[in-house]
Amino acid sequence: MINAVEVKNLKVSFPTPAGYSAVVRGINLTIKAGERVAIVGESGSGKTMLGLSMLGIQPTSAKVEGEVLINGVDMVSAPDSVARKLRGKDISMVFQEPLTSLNPVRTVSSQLSESVTRHTNLNKKDAAAKVLEVLTAVGIPSPAERLKAYPHQLSGGLRQRVMIALALINNPQLVVADEPTTALDATIQAQILDLLRSGMGDASLMLITHDLAVAADVCNRIVVMYAGNIVEQGPVAEILSTPKHPYTRGLLAAIPRFDPARPALNPIPGSPPQITEIVSGCRFASRCNYADHVCQAAEPAFENNVACFHPVIGATR
Repeated sequence: MINAVEVKNLKVSFPTPAGYSAVVRGINLTIKAGERVAIVGESGSGKTMLGLSMLGIQPTSAKVEGEVLINGVDMVSAPDSVARKLRGKDISMVFQEPLTSLNPVRTVSSQLSESVTRHTNLNKKDAAAKVLEVLTAVGIPSPAERLKAYPHQLSGGLRQRVMIALALINNPQLVVADEPTTALDATIQAQILDLLRSGMGDASLMLITHDLAVAADVCNRIVVMYAGNIVEQGPVAEILSTPKHPYTRGLLAAIPRFDPARPALNPIPGSPPQITEIVSGCRFASRCNYADHVCQAAEPAFENNVACFHPVIGATR
């Protein structure tokens, strides 16, 4: 099966008074064609920076190492002129807040048409038809009337649909969606999730989220990140029923459920290490009930889909 993207030993670092410190620490990840993968973890785990660096739009102060291969092109080392040709065509992104991501002084039609004409040979008439087609496909009511609208004239749900349309309009191999439902109410959130689940066409999806329930609803594979590392990955059913890493188990235990028989929430104690904090062993050890001297002394390798010296085997509730 063809890969939509292959990430090899990706590292993203930022300057600090003590030198460069990594927020993404040697990520290896492959997403196959048509696959829907969720990247989950609490705030500060490096999820968003992973997505931004895959498109080559990370902050200018960041130092990026490793490879992000799309159609044989490495987005990390490629000249910006080459990377720009892939962004919006082969790989695209749906941002968390569309009001600040869309251009406030340009109409919906103008923004989508520009993306079409930049990456295809369609003439103006065909590009306009393509814009109307994709707006209809993402469920925007009366799409012809929305063409002349500016972002501030649309509701949050419609703006996010426009952002998804912008991401899909050139039939990309991979769409990276960064917390695309955070600012939406529950009803609109459900509609957007349904669109991500069934309206992506042939595109692969990398969904960045802190919500395991959302990940399970939309994706078929879950990748768990903690403090810049992937600590566990696997099919949705396996992650939810038999998580191996104590951090994954902690995330599941912290999910509120409307079940009278369910015990009280059990939050994970402590907090992740700071970017400047030097950790000699497992970065989760200070918060882990299973940690011992081995965990304190060395960082576990990622083996059998988990990075843990003492993986927990067995069902969870």
